[in-house]
Amino acid sequence: MEEKEKKEKEIKIDGEQAAKQTADAADTKEEKKADAKENKEAKAEEKAEAKDDKKEKDNTKDELEKANKTIAELKDKYLRTLAEFDNYKKRTLKEKAELILNGSEKTVVAILPVLDDFERALSSKSDDPKAIREGIEMIYKKFEKTLESLGVKKIDTAEKDFDTDFHEAVAMVPGMGDDKKGKVIDCVQTGYTLNDKVIRHAKVAVGQ
Repeated sequence: MEEKEKKEKEIKIDGEQAAKQTADAADTKEEKKADAKENKEAKAEEKAEAKDDKKEKDNTKDELEKANKTIAELKDKYLRTLAEFDNYKKRTLKEKAELILNGSEKTVVAILPVLDDFERALSSKSDDPKAIREGIEMIYKKFEKTLESLGVKKIDTAEKDFDTDFHEAVAMVPGMGDDKKGKVIDCVQTGYTLNDKVIRHAKVAVGQ
């Protein structure tokens, strides 16, 4: 009987150990399975991070390429503008130099026909004083119109108040009456303006 109980006890212990081993094996399998899952998830996460890193690097590369392209375009535009400005400056200096040398060309060309009239008048054989005077008056009027076409105008002095902007007093005339006081009595030398700028003041006698 004791021997039977001993065997039963041993069988029970063996059963418990076997059950424990089976349970341990199951736990180990579950642990391995969990570890495998964690490793898989870790690898997936690493793969996702690597993909994100690659995408970020690609975006950075694209932005750098765009920035370099913009810089190149701006540099080209700057160089073109600089070249255009240099050409403009050279052209302006050339035109200014030509204007200084040939600025009077328009005036001379306009006056030449009047000079031609003087030459014809001088070569005339007429002894008629009236005809000579009329010829001179015609040339004078033509010369006046030529000057007007160039912007030259006479300064009007007839019965004008004395104005230092246009007149230069060369004489004061007393005893002309109160209505003539401060007014131009006579023009000694005609004054002129060029495009409304006084180029010679009219020399006048003023009532005192």
